[in-house]
Amino acid sequence: MILGPIWAIRVFVPDVAAVRSFYRDQLGLPEAFADETVLVYNTGTADLIVEEADPEDEEEGPMIGRFVGVSFTVVDIDAAYESLSARGVQFEAAPEKQAWGGALAHVRDPAGNVLTLVEPPQSSG
Repeated sequence: MILGPIWAIRVFVPDVAAVRSFYRDQLGLPEAFADETVLVYNTGTADLIVEEADPEDEEEGPMIGRFVGVSFTVVDIDAAYESLSARGVQFEAAPEKQAWGGALAHVRDPAGNVLTLVEPPQSSG
């Protein structure tokens, strides 16, 4: 195999200082590094890199405020929903059970990026 595990996922925001509390305090992600334009959070598997991008830039602007396609695993999605809601995290809707057996919920960061919480299906083993 040429490719190894995913090392990092990048999320783009117009101002890292404005989203730092969301990722660190509201979501509770351990912060591994921070400077004026980059925040790095350990997720246990791949790092989440929150990177500043210029919303006026033709290439960078469209990367801000979109569906990111990143799914964070939770053991109990209803408990995660309640806990994160109490911390002020804004959900797109309440968690929904899926036909494939798991459950999903989507949160929006202060820059408009949408992240997914997923409760995997219970294994029958």
